Amino acid sequence: MSDVLVDIQRVSKHFGGVRALREVSLAIAPGEVHALCGENGAGKSTLIEILSGSCRPNAGQVLLAGRRLGLGNVGACEQAGVAVIHQEPVAFGHLSAVDNIFVGRELTLAGGLLLNRRAMRRGASELLADLGGGVDLACPVRCLPPAQRQRVAMARAILRDAKLLILDEPTASLSERETAVLFALIRRLRNQGVSVLYVSHRLEEVFALADRVSVLRDGRLVGTRLAGELDRATLIAMMVGPEASESSRLGGDGPAPGKAGEALLEVSGLTRRGAFEDITFTVRAGEVVGLAGLVGAGRSDVARALGGVDEPDGGLVKLAGEILPGGSVRRAIAGGLVLVPEDRHRQGLVLPMSVGANLTLSVLRRLTRMGLTRPARERRMAGRIMGELDIRAESDRAAVSTLSGGNQQKVVLGKALAAKPKVLVLDEPTRGVDVAAKAQLHRTIRLLADRGMATLLISSDLPELLSASDRVVVMRAGRITGELTRDEATQERVLHLALPPDRANTEGGAS
Repeated sequence: MSDVLVDIQRVSKHFGGVRALREVSLAIAPGEVHALCGENGAGKSTLIEILSGSCRPNAGQVLLAGRRLGLGNVGACEQAGVAVIHQEPVAFGHLSAVDNIFVGRELTLAGGLLLNRRAMRRGASELLADLGGGVDLACPVRCLPPAQRQRVAMARAILRDAKLLILDEPTASLSERETAVLFALIRRLRNQGVSVLYVSHRLEEVFALADRVSVLRDGRLVGTRLAGELDRATLIAMMVGPEASESSRLGGDGPAPGKAGEALLEVSGLTRRGAFEDITFTVRAGEVVGLAGLVGAGRSDVARALGGVDEPDGGLVKLAGEILPGGSVRRAIAGGLVLVPEDRHRQGLVLPMSVGANLTLSVLRRLTRMGLTRPARERRMAGRIMGELDIRAESDRAAVSTLSGGNQQKVVLGKALAAKPKVLVLDEPTRGVDVAAKAQLHRTIRLLADRGMATLLISSDLPELLSASDRVVVMRAGRITGELTRDEATQERVLHLALPPDRANTEGGAS
């Protein structure tokens, strides 16, 4: 069919007793942006893995340009023209951006005896310039922030002249300006005849980009519609089912302000040269304080310093009145503060290990006797946390890498809660998480606050931050620029404090 580039025919996949996909059939046209929506666990990741060749279906086939795709073979799928940019970009961390972009397609001299590094560097620079630039070409990719790692992966895919480009939550680590650059690139690729399968939980992006939208629910295709025929409420109803409403899924109007207790986290003059300066704020028992600001404002740097990952150069942190020495994750946890990091794959989880092993990792010493682990106690604790947070996995022994993004995030949160913290620092806890999982995480945060926990919440989703927080502290360029009560905090006021003065009246979003 000339109007079909990718023809997915009755594809099914099960993992043990879990049916991930059930006879899914859909078509992607040449030169269209086709959005794929659904809650975490709906089957989106499994379908992406099948299209990329990293997973073989139990039934069905996929045609690309009329030819059967070599399912179960990554090299064959890539050779056929499929390129995938994952939510957490896969890269060779010890290699530079140039080497990552050209791996497998190196440019050579002298009949292949030498690498033409000058040409590769020039080509990488040009590709990355199209994606917004700003990447250190010589730096090992593992040292780059998530946004730049994503750009390197994007450049690698473009180099391979993809017919089908699959983007899995591509803007999760991007600022508003970087997102605009990416959108322009996607539209340019579409005009050049490249098909884009766009997977995102950010529905505003779906409506801004997509020509058509397909929705998966519980492993089945609910339907495919023209984006112009949908509105937000209809799309959410397709994703969660006819009985669920957006208000119930998103937690309504958010928590009512509660009576805060004693100061559990007191930060005074905290400074780390080149990252942030003179950071001062307090979080009380039973309170959720939002930390707002643009990407690069220093929010995550503050979180890392509080969690003991980085040592500050000056200032004071007190936990329940006791001074917390900096630069030690172990001391922070022992004192009662636990950080849930932004980059869950690299900093929050040990992906090859089981769900249970990840959940008990922070309290392993408590579960041992004379240096020996006690598996029964580990499994009981893991089972209890899985039940409380509704972590959906085949069992506690399943590898955490097999879980959906939302369930992986719950594992990271569960591991933090196992340490029984007084203060919880959450850095982008709902990044790349679907509507239902996001609502559940919001309810969990509020429940913990009601039980007396002090929570510092960092989020690039400004409506989420305003809904979940009792107060909002705003940062700009490494400094605190203001603090707003729940009644005072609006998107306009937060943006006014977060944006440089010459941009406050010209830009309409924070990240």
